[in-house]
Amino acid sequence: MEAESETLRRRGCSFTKADFLPEESFKSWGNYAKALGETGTRLKDRVFTRSLDEIEVTEIKAQSKNDMKKSLNWWDLIWLGIGSVIGTGIFVLTGQEAKLDAGPAVILSYAVSGLSALLSVFCYTEFGVEIPAAGGSFAYLRVEMGDFVAFIAAGNIIFEYVISCAAVARSWSSYLATLLNHNPNDFRIVISNLPQDFNQLDPIAVCIISIVCVAAVFSTKFSSRFNYIASVLHLAIIVFIIIAGLTQANVKNYTDFTPYGVHGIFKASAVLFFAYVGFDAVSTMAEETKNPGRDIPIGLVGSITITIVVYCLMAATLCLMQPYDQIDPDAPFSIAFKATGMDWAKYIVAFGALKGMTSVLLVSAMGQARYLTHIARTHMAPPCLGYVHEKFGTPINATIVMLVATAVIALFTDLNVLANLLSISTLFIFMLVAIALLIRRYYASGFTSSRHQILFITFILVILASSIAIAALWAMEVASWIPFLITVIVWFLSTIGLRVFVPQAREPKVWGVPLVPWLPSASIAINIFLLGSIDAQSYTRFAIWTGGLLLYYLFFGLHASYDAAREFSDKRAEAAKQLRKIEEGSATKSQMGDDMNACG
Repeated sequence: MEAESETLRRRGCSFTKADFLPEESFKSWGNYAKALGETGTRLKDRVFTRSLDEIEVTEIKAQSKNDMKKSLNWWDLIWLGIGSVIGTGIFVLTGQEAKLDAGPAVILSYAVSGLSALLSVFCYTEFGVEIPAAGGSFAYLRVEMGDFVAFIAAGNIIFEYVISCAAVARSWSSYLATLLNHNPNDFRIVISNLPQDFNQLDPIAVCIISIVCVAAVFSTKFSSRFNYIASVLHLAIIVFIIIAGLTQANVKNYTDFTPYGVHGIFKASAVLFFAYVGFDAVSTMAEETKNPGRDIPIGLVGSITITIVVYCLMAATLCLMQPYDQIDPDAPFSIAFKATGMDWAKYIVAFGALKGMTSVLLVSAMGQARYLTHIARTHMAPPCLGYVHEKFGTPINATIVMLVATAVIALFTDLNVLANLLSISTLFIFMLVAIALLIRRYYASGFTSSRHQILFITFILVILASSIAIAALWAMEVASWIPFLITVIVWFLSTIGLRVFVPQAREPKVWGVPLVPWLPSASIAINIFLLGSIDAQSYTRFAIWTGGLLLYYLFFGLHASYDAAREFSDKRAEAAKQLRKIEEGSATKSQMGDDMNACG
């Protein structure tokens, strides 16, 4: 009977308590009460205990019962990277930020947020090569910063992907309406009793999410091929938009290039960072990549470089076609072509946007499911969500759960609310990954001396403090340049201090981030700076979400992961004990043989 039950669980989720809470702490109310009583001790253990590279890619991976299929190469990853990024951001947010925050200088906003994304890509690439696990940044942070920090990041990763897909799905329905000569709100159901920004129900967004879910479940390679074809067509349409748009260019539209000043440029950058979200989904596919050491660097860096160039060219084209204050924030390119007399072009634009957003939804669905799969493998989420389907080689349970959550959010929530929330979560995670990379390079237990450890921690804290100070000065709109110069000098000196006074404890085995510590330190600074440009209301929502994560962790995730870690540890100890017995047995037999030969 027990064997049958185990077989059933291997096939997926049988919706029993053992699927969701199989750990010792939840076997009885008495066990749970005892676990709660040990919360302080367990929390200390999880805060200070770090995982290992080999554990993430072997033991944790084995919890899924079946392996994901290794079917991707660098070419697939480049197109997955392009497909995961070029979508809602360029087709919707460009118009919104050009009109409301940056004007024609929205080009610079894209360049700034693109630089931030590129710095983060380098950090992700080294980790993806060294730790090719489906957990992405969650796995990286478990190794370098411990379970607790990894969990907080994991919650925000899940939040990031749910919000991202929901925003893209709502934009998809808007462009479908444009393609059919309708207003975007014509296909939405208005519920007057609901709060503003949450009262326009979008059933079309739910439908496209459901279709994407089915595709993501059945095959990674099929999804990759579909994305490749869709992305090639999408880029062809983008080339058309740029060329056709430039034929209608009017340089007078650039006369007032920065109508909202420098503050407007960086405020737009913080929101437009949303347009680059998605590339980290490629790092979650390292487990399905044939040659991670070669394919991940080419795929990640190549795709984000192409994306930055495309975004800046499209933003420049839009602002040359139409004065910034006349740009339509909902469908900027379609309306811009209509205003220049090329009304027919809006159908090509809408079709291109739909193709691009479909690719974004598909790749995001794949990425978010793989994050949740690895989180479930560690028991921070119900372990049945870590199951990989034997036939399809995909994380079926995690895919379905994530996309159901996404559909619910997409049904209710306005795009503007989603974009700001997403930028906070994403920038926060990217900052943590940059810090984790510095820890990986400069700290190794048993190698780094106490003196160097103290210096390392001091320099990291000063880098963080100076970066926060720069962001705070900017947010307070301090007019004098002297405080900015002082804080930048402090950041520079702390980074050079790390470079000169703390020896690197570990060199990358295959591929490493160049210019360490400068590049990750710059990534920390620019991510924090952009965080300082986001509105207070979004931070309130972010704080509520993080508070909810902490409650879940203290009452469930902490105890489940603690029990799972002890179980893994016990299994390793038992395996080591058995190995010693085998070695001792071999040695004994060898010695007995020598003794017999000597007697003979």
